[in-house]
Amino acid sequence: MKLDILVLAAHPDDAEISCGGTIAKHISLGFKVGVVDLTRGELGTRGSAEIRDEEAANSSKILGLTVRENLELRDGFFKNAPEDQLKVVKAIRTYQPEIILTNAVHDRHPDHGRASDLVYQSCFLSGLTKVVTQAEEEPQNAWRPKSVYHFIQSQYIKPDFVVDVSDFWEKKMESLRAFKSQFYDPQSKEPATFISNPGFMKLIEARGHELGYAIGAKYGEGFTVRNLIGVNNLFHLK
Repeated sequence: MKLDILVLAAHPDDAEISCGGTIAKHISLGFKVGVVDLTRGELGTRGSAEIRDEEAANSSKILGLTVRENLELRDGFFKNAPEDQLKVVKAIRTYQPEIILTNAVHDRHPDHGRASDLVYQSCFLSGLTKVVTQAEEEPQNAWRPKSVYHFIQSQYIKPDFVVDVSDFWEKKMESLRAFKSQFYDPQSKEPATFISNPGFMKLIEARGHELGYAIGAKYGEGFTVRNLIGVNNLFHLK
């Protein structure tokens, strides 16, 4: 199943928090978008892996994803090392995306920066024909996406470009609310966390406004790049 855009994220809800509007916008434009979560978020203080599986499935329906799967790497302990790289390479080759969106290059949660490096390096390895991910009788073809973009998460990073997601902000927030166990719930008896604080949703809203305002829009989502972006026509830039 070939995708146009593949989001590779460390935890279920990373994609929704950071690029849910971008996902929804491109699906509305007819692109096939999928999410591969690296872990089940089993070390999270609130909820459980099983609950987050269900929440991710509900969010996927809201966004209209073509596919969502979980690599079940060890939350907190996955490594940018051959064993985990090969699992990511296999996913990239399976879906053959033109564009990959992935975690911030550095962030409050150490899994995010580590996932960023893991995915970026795996994209390169995926394009090497001598890297084998399956038994020789079922070899995968090498595939390297054209672009890898890193979304912005808890810590502010100056973006290299911003996507106008004004018309899809409510869809993003609806997909976020699907993760009921993780965010603010006055009825919850579970311990408070960084993202369950009601201020976190205010942060998401404020950042969306800030990035949108910077490009003359109501809401925006920012991304960084490791390689220069080429432009064919200056009039296509806002």
